[in-house]
Amino acid sequence: MASERILIVDDEDGMRRLLGRVLTREGYETSTVGSGAEALRLVANERFDLVVTDIKMPEMDGLQLLEELKEYEPSLPIIVMTAYGTIENAVQALRFGAYDYIAKPFETDEIKLTVAKALERERLLAENRYLHAELEGRYDFSGIIGGSPAMQQVYEMASSVAASNANVLITGESGTGKELMARSIHYSSPRKEKPFVVLNCSALSESVLESELFGHEKGAFTGALDMRKGRFERADQGTLFIDEVAEMSMTAQVKLLRVIQEHEFERVGGNKTISVNVRIVAATNKKLEEQVKDGHFREDLYYRLNVVSIDMPPLRDRKEDIPMLIQQFVKKINKKLSVLPTEARFPFSSNVLPSFSAK
Repeated sequence: MASERILIVDDEDGMRRLLGRVLTREGYETSTVGSGAEALRLVANERFDLVVTDIKMPEMDGLQLLEELKEYEPSLPIIVMTAYGTIENAVQALRFGAYDYIAKPFETDEIKLTVAKALERERLLAENRYLHAELEGRYDFSGIIGGSPAMQQVYEMASSVAASNANVLITGESGTGKELMARSIHYSSPRKEKPFVVLNCSALSESVLESELFGHEKGAFTGALDMRKGRFERADQGTLFIDEVAEMSMTAQVKLLRVIQEHEFERVGGNKTISVNVRIVAATNKKLEEQVKDGHFREDLYYRLNVVSIDMPPLRDRKEDIPMLIQQFVKKINKKLSVLPTEARFPFSSNVLPSFSAK
């Protein structure tokens, strides 16, 4: 792993040498400059993980440098130093975006600890940014493979509904990607920074389902040793994905309908009304219209859920997407096994790909 790079900015040659020596001994790679202008030129051409700068310098002081650096590289952590340790300077430096403030003279252990904390914080922030980008990239619509006309219709419908707050009903056979589509809608919507919560109705008994949806108070039933928030409460401001919604009992359907209509509920065993703002994306592999006709699913709930309907086509109806899926699967396997890139391991081309008839 490459050493983290630190830029030291101070017009005093002795302070630059001291800091360079102390931080180099800690395993960091250091560069030193004597002015704010030099620092800006260096940051424009090289990558640094941290800047340590004096405040009182001629021409461009540390606060001006701080402003310039934050405009150019907002995520770059900066520690400011000064012999004039006034509250005004400290507050101003922090307001301009400094990570921390150190007053001269300081102990070397103090600067080492402050630098280590600043770099650790930036590592955590960078990891968070990476994971967030990975999550969004994984669940945007590009994560759903398919260029067939049937899938293009699905993309068009899903991308248009994502920007709204409308409830969505996703239908399709098992394995057609209903949950992936639900996640893609959420992470392409204004709610993407808020929770995406999943509830699978087929995996829960009727007695457990109500508690999972609405939560329960301590002592509400045998085994309820603590208060527990339900899926609705956890999904507040975000999206609740209700999978296999056709498996809900009629009792649960009534309670779900009330939450959709009133945007409020009570935990099991409680009397406090809890208000929520939740978008519902439901999915089923059954034909809900037939369930309504047979009296197994409430018609009013059906229309509340089916504001926008998206039907996921089975692979047999979009065989032209099979080569793309094969390539994607091989790419994922290669990545997991840390072998050569897909193109080197499985060179897809027109004379290699199998042909698929419309049979």
